[in-house]
Amino acid sequence: MIVKTFSYFCKINSIFIKMKKLLICISLLLSLNAVAQTTDDRGYLVKVGDKAPDFSIKLTSGLSIKLSDFKGKVVMLQFTASWCGVCRKEMPFIESDIWQKHKANRNFALIAIDRDEPLETVLKFAQSTGITYPIGLDPNADIFALYADRKAGITRNVIIDKTGKIVMLTRLYNEAEFSEMKKVINKLL
Repeated sequence: MIVKTFSYFCKINSIFIKMKKLLICISLLLSLNAVAQTTDDRGYLVKVGDKAPDFSIKLTSGLSIKLSDFKGKVVMLQFTASWCGVCRKEMPFIESDIWQKHKANRNFALIAIDRDEPLETVLKFAQSTGITYPIGLDPNADIFALYADRKAGITRNVIIDKTGKIVMLTRLYNEAEFSEMKKVINKLL
């Protein structure tokens, strides 16, 4: 009887140890996933110093491009949408203070990424804001989701250096932050 009880206890203990190891593994995997999907206080998934996630995008002109095509250039990504009032406020300043100043510079690229809107809406949006810089379509906000939480808001800009590293992230339109962004672009060029 004692031998049977001891044998039974050993089997239960062995099962308990295996379950404990399994729970530790599950816990570790869940915590790694949580870290991988952590956003900052502005909803960004990326941070300054990260390599910018690559993507392909179709521009309103019909041309398809990849971010990696611009390696060796300073790139500004502007996440936008026609329904965004802050975007409408910021875009004329991007047009006049950044695009018009640097569009002839071969070392600079600016791409607006319109969040989940059809081509016709985006074309009307560009016309109504008076912008002339390239706009790409982001169906389902899949490109946006590489950089920020899908539930996070837009107007946001990502400045990428010539090596493909993120050097600045902005959120909303703030005159001081916008001024700093212009200085960063000028310094990189």
